[in-house]
Amino acid sequence: MKSLEFDISSGDLIKVALAVFCGSVMGLERQYKNKTAGFRTIILICLGSTIFTMISQRAGQGVNINLVTGVGFIGAGVIFKDNISVNGLTTAAVIWVAAAIGMANGSGNYMLAIISTFITLIVLIIFHFFENYLDNIHHEKLLSLVFDDDDFENLKMVEDIIQKQKLGAETRLVNKKDGCLQATIFVTGRKKHIAKLNETLLTIKELRSF
Repeated sequence: MKSLEFDISSGDLIKVALAVFCGSVMGLERQYKNKTAGFRTIILICLGSTIFTMISQRAGQGVNINLVTGVGFIGAGVIFKDNISVNGLTTAAVIWVAAAIGMANGSGNYMLAIISTFITLIVLIIFHFFENYLDNIHHEKLLSLVFDDDDFENLKMVEDIIQKQKLGAETRLVNKKDGCLQATIFVTGRKKHIAKLNETLLTIKELRSF
């Protein structure tokens, strides 16, 4: 009967730690720009791919790498997209990492499976607070404005309101359709300031929709 393999080398730990570090660096940039695949998602993808690679190197032909593709289809089933956002990417990444941990366990790399499980929990639970903090201090929103008439002063009024809310703004598109002025403004800043901006825009009578 084959003995249980609980050994894990310092090199393995370095690989896992470096995967989390590299994923964090890339994830920070994505999270700061409010992208769908954010901080935790990028870390989990980097960690999962590292575990899969380590297992394949150790077990060779004993590991069915086709499982990675199959799990990808399962992960795709939990991703939902609507007109506003995409949900489920982190859950899909967790499914992928869970498959990697399961393969580590099945190939006899028990310590790798245990350590990876705890690291995944840390990423999901503790890093969640940091992800929320980033989202609160730097949030992005693309505003599409439609005014009741074609008076350009109305757009200037909205731009002044955005500036007073301590937000950054970039007017990307201005046109006129059916006698109404339309504009697209890219707004950046703290999440609470953007929420206040939404409340203020609701009170503007000249604004038909946004």
